[in-house]
Amino acid sequence: MLSTGIVTATTSQVLLKGQVSFAARLQWWRRRRGLSQLELAGRAEISQRHLSFLELGRASPSRQMVLRLADALDVPLRQHNALLLAAGFAPTWRESGLDAPELAQIASAVDRMLTKQEPFPAVAVDRNWRLLKANGAAVRLVEFLVGPIAPGTPINLADALVAPDVLRPHLQNWPEVVRYFIRSVEADAAADGSDETGALLERLLAYKGVAAALKGPPSDSASGPVLPMHFRKGKTALSLFTTIATLGTPQDVTAQELRVESFFPLDEETAKVLRGWATKGNARARRR
Repeated sequence: MLSTGIVTATTSQVLLKGQVSFAARLQWWRRRRGLSQLELAGRAEISQRHLSFLELGRASPSRQMVLRLADALDVPLRQHNALLLAAGFAPTWRESGLDAPELAQIASAVDRMLTKQEPFPAVAVDRNWRLLKANGAAVRLVEFLVGPIAPGTPINLADALVAPDVLRPHLQNWPEVVRYFIRSVEADAAADGSDETGALLERLLAYKGVAAALKGPPSDSASGPVLPMHFRKGKTALSLFTTIATLGTPQDVTAQELRVESFFPLDEETAKVLRGWATKGNARARRR
């Protein structure tokens, strides 16, 4: 059920580790994008001969040439920097923490999105699904399913979804959901070519039950407009679907890799449960 992107993403981990030359990186990205030398040369508005010399290491690129080729290859900002470093130049794109002053307006916008999503869950994650922020509804959902989590505990939502002992016991259509999710991570690994995303993909594929889920036939539940997540714990059933928002014009690595995932009820019964949890939570907060 998996495409050949998995093999290529794994290969990229070997290729892009360590002090790999600019020429090797350039050639890898061109092939990763399925372009001939002539096609890439046309996109970058350079001669095919010059591109060939760059890929062979017979010519050294200028800083502007590296950026031009990276743009032509639609390389993520993180890999823009990797190409620049490999060519002997300082990185162009900064990578700021979400709490950095330069990202204050971005962080404020994320907080607003999370707050406005109440009483329904929403989370902000990075490219590799590490949790950055969560609204109260997301905390209530997780605590209902798996119990309280100590403040400051690092959480990776990809591992939480795919691993056998976190969300899986409560996710009734786990094989269908994980099959779709693994394919999305596979696409990320193929697109960004980073060691970290490739390692995440390998880690998820190694979890027990994943291989069988990927080989399974499509379920009738996948015939609707979206693939829902059907949770059940005790007598409580929740059906949710999600949307993912990204920044449209990022100029920072962190900003480009930021995602806000919002969860919406698929039926009124789920909406009532989530609203009820919010009402109880607000009542407890007022008593304090």
